[in-house]
Amino acid sequence: MMNGKTLFISGGTRGIGKAIVYAFAEKGCNVAFTYASSADTANEIVADVEAKYGIKARAYLLNILEPDTYKDVYTLFDADFDRLDFFISNAIISGRAVVGGFGPFMRLKPKGLNNIYIATVDAFVVGAQEAAKRMEKVGGGSIISMSSTGNLVYTPNYAGHGTNKAAVEAMVRYAAAELGEKGIRVNAVSGGPIDTDALKAFPNYEEVKEEVVRRSPLSRMGEAEDLSGACMFLCSDASSWMTGQTIVIDGGTTFQ
Repeated sequence: MMNGKTLFISGGTRGIGKAIVYAFAEKGCNVAFTYASSADTANEIVADVEAKYGIKARAYLLNILEPDTYKDVYTLFDADFDRLDFFISNAIISGRAVVGGFGPFMRLKPKGLNNIYIATVDAFVVGAQEAAKRMEKVGGGSIISMSSTGNLVYTPNYAGHGTNKAAVEAMVRYAAAELGEKGIRVNAVSGGPIDTDALKAFPNYEEVKEEVVRRSPLSRMGEAEDLSGACMFLCSDASSWMTGQTIVIDGGTTFQ
């Protein structure tokens, strides 16, 4: 199913992105991914998946806060790969870049909120535009934006991220409406709290984890690998009539 095809995912060195890189590589899919800072980590993953699965892998440096530089990354991609079938917008920002965007409502500031929008919505738009140009040449493809249930359920300090996840899900629907004629499907995968380094960076991580386990009928936190299956499904023929949708994978937590 995936042999000879190529995935390009942003943010592939940790957490959900890394899990997706390995899941697709295991199915025989060539993988390209971006990283924010650690070339050593990225190169280790490239070497590991190539050795384990016999596929081609490449990693590219990308500052997600400068989405237009995606075009330069795609130029490098074109030199390494002759086709693109799947694009997943996954990279997020944290630390100083989200100051003013991550916190209680009364502490929100335009700069932090705007940075989250750039990294979430603008980056999806530019990445997907460039992907669509290449997918059109091979008769179509699948584009996915990773999202989160923070736009459906109140999560303390998450207003900046939650509102931007809602925005990117709306952008997914618009992209789906316009790219369908090119044979390109566009969907989102919305995860509940997933046990990753990004979540562990939250000051109230233990409290969040305890609450998720309590609320989920499955009585556990989500793992990065829990989102890989949905991405695989959306990139397969099994979802060939599915576009403009958001799949929620939350262990049942948004219902309770």
